[in-house]
Amino acid sequence: MKIIPVGAAGEVTGSCFLVRTCGGSYLVDCGVFQGHADDDGRNLSFPFDPEEIDAVFLTHAHLDHCGRLPYLHALGFRGPVYATPATCDLAQFILLDAARLQTEDFQRHYRRGRRTGMPATPPMYDEQDVLHLLRYFHPHPYGKMLPIDSNVQVVFHQSGHILGSAAVEIRNEDSSVLFSGDIGSPGRNVVPDFSSPPRANLVFCESTYGDRLHRTEAESVTELAEAINWAFAAGGNVVIPAFALERTQDLLFDLRALREAGRVPRNTVFMDSPLAINLTKVYEHHIGDLDDATRALVKAHDDPFNFDGLRQCLTPGQSQLINGQNGVVIVAGSGMCNGGRVVHHLKHNLWRSDSAVVFIGYQASGTLGRRLVDGAKKVTIEHEPVRVNARRITINGFSAHADQAGLLQWLGHTGDAHIVLNHGEPSVSATLAGLLTESGRSVEVATPDAVYEV
Repeated sequence: MKIIPVGAAGEVTGSCFLVRTCGGSYLVDCGVFQGHADDDGRNLSFPFDPEEIDAVFLTHAHLDHCGRLPYLHALGFRGPVYATPATCDLAQFILLDAARLQTEDFQRHYRRGRRTGMPATPPMYDEQDVLHLLRYFHPHPYGKMLPIDSNVQVVFHQSGHILGSAAVEIRNEDSSVLFSGDIGSPGRNVVPDFSSPPRANLVFCESTYGDRLHRTEAESVTELAEAINWAFAAGGNVVIPAFALERTQDLLFDLRALREAGRVPRNTVFMDSPLAINLTKVYEHHIGDLDDATRALVKAHDDPFNFDGLRQCLTPGQSQLINGQNGVVIVAGSGMCNGGRVVHHLKHNLWRSDSAVVFIGYQASGTLGRRLVDGAKKVTIEHEPVRVNARRITINGFSAHADQAGLLQWLGHTGDAHIVLNHGEPSVSATLAGLLTESGRSVEVATPDAVYEV
């Protein structure tokens, strides 16, 4: 087998591997690049012919892993897309939402372009492209062998990252390659811990947080409670940029527990994300893929993602009614503040010294979220300068990615496999590589378009 990293090599986004065997050509993931000025051009280019791809194996439904699949299909790919059942269900909402946002952005830029004489870039794909692609999705369970051809088999292994997430093992007669996808932090709520990965000859492992340790979940929940209590006492709001998939569900679970324990006031919580509302329903339809504690709540008809005081905002009008509120918690996407309804709420709350913005997820380089985390005193939102007076609080313990210890734990099960680190910023991957080298492992950091053979 020959494996070529097409994305997420020396960076975090754009996950995609091209796998060539004697029987065919395959992709593991096909995600979008995010956070950089040249992303539009990169997202519209593949270093291979999409018509020659025989199948795609999808690790999970985050956009940086699945977001270019409709474009691949529009360019001629007609093979199956294999993923776990939960990933198949989640991906339809994620991709349809991405198509809608692209279309809305194009229409807005087109109107502005007619006034300024600047052309607008058409969307990468639309809802029809997504609907056509979804016919080619094939759900496949964890742990069961999937024969691809006479010489290749694939197995999905629980990765503990989000609902339905999997590490992908590709085997042939002589060797095996393991793709971690994204690995979750052990001991979190809602989804199970990762299963012990199989031994392999070659492992491609994510390294998003390979240079640091997360705070414990208990410490992170305490930090969240402190932020809510501070803003409530000050008379302001808490804005939480949250990814609609996984982070919002984890957050709702913890807010419910904090309120029931009396650790935070029972003030109104707005979930301002139609996508998150739909995805939360998917979680409840896949009870078997939740962890023991969450599954027990669902079976007892005690909704782990709902509580008195939670208000779901489906329409733009409901979202706009949040303006002028005080003493509330606003959970809205996108998680990196590079679009979605949270941008509107930041515009209305960043200037307030009585409010707080709580970051509970990774902020990619080049995004508004990253600029805020890095301490920007002023930002531009919707072409308007906004002074940043609100408290900024980053809580890494909510991350769906394993920290350094979790990555080392997962890799410890892979035998003496050669390790290639991907899905990380260069300095972070280099730090993790150094630790692995010191422990006697054979390791390198992925470089774009390099060819790895096993």
